[in-house]
Order: sequence, then C-alpha cells, then structure tokens
Amino acid sequence: MQEQIFIESPRLFIRSWKASDIIDYIKMNQDPMVMKYFPKTLSTQETLNHFHKIQAHFIEFNYGLFALELKEENRFVGFTGLSHPQFNSFFTPCVEIGWRIDSAHWQKGIATEAANACLDFGFKNLNLEKIVSYTFIHNLASEKVMQKISMKKLTEFDHPNLETNHYLCKHVLYEINRTNK
Repeated sequence: MQEQIFIESPRLFIRSWKASDIIDYIKMNQDPMVMKYFPKTLSTQETLNHFHKIQAHFIEFNYGLFALELKEENRFVGFTGLSHPQFNSFFTPCVEIGWRIDSAHWQKGIATEAANACLDFGFKNLNLEKIVSYTFIHNLASEKVMQKISMKKLTEFDHPNLETNHYLCKHVLYEINRTNK
C-alpha cells in the first residue's frame, strides 16, 4: 500500500491506509468503549472485512474513510471520511461523513478537526452538494461533533439494519449543504 496524504490539518495527516494501521484498527474495533454504540465489538476477521470494504470504496470513488495520523505521534489514531451508506432509507443514496477515534485520543478535538477538513474536501474537491451524518440517539459525543461542524439536525429515524426493538435502533440524522459551510 502506497501512502497518500489527501488532506492535512493542523495536527493530522488525513491519508490512505497503511498496512501498519491494521493492527491498531483491530485493537480499536475490539475496544468496548469505542464500540459502545455499535451492535458489538468486531473480531479480527470482521475488522479485516471492514478494512477491505474501505479499500473497495476508495477504488470505486477515489475517496472514502481516511486513516488519521496524529503528526506528533506519527501513528494511526482512527478514521474520518466520506462514504456511501449501503442501506435503503428515505435519505439514501447519499454521502455520509463518519469517524471512529481510538479512545486514548478522545476529548482532544481530533474528530472535529478531521471532520471539518473532510467536509471542506467533500465540498471543494469532490463538488458535493450535501453531506449527512447519523448516529444512535444516545451517542451524544458524536452528535456534538456534528453540531460543532455546523451540521443541522433533520430528524430521528429507525436504522433499517436493526430490529425496531433493538436498543440501538433509534438514530439522529444531521446534514450540511455546500451553501451552509
């Protein structure tokens, strides 16, 4: 894998993934704190499968979920990027911005910094008109990031990949348009 830096922010290289990221990504997806608002932690194989989906998205669209490298530590600390949700809902097809940060780096503004940079990239470089984000209604940290990057709450919805009685089913949906950024 050849590293490519797509975006640089004050503290981050927002780049393609390197083989050396995979071990940290596996650990991150097995951290119960990181995966608190997901149906479960991911096994090594499930993380590898997700990694391959991320790579396939890059091949198809030439963008996706970018690896985040904290400059001062010169190591992978999570991902942030733009992707196409693979489920049917009233707001799909669309482009979603999402993030997952190693819990050791929470509450340092990394998700917000990376998400702002990715929004700029999406609007300026990819010429997108609208970007959405969604999360479980009790994931207040992610919802706060959405608010900090000037996204506006549209509604709540039941995630179509979860049973309606599943405790994670109810989500909030936010969006931002090119003209609002």
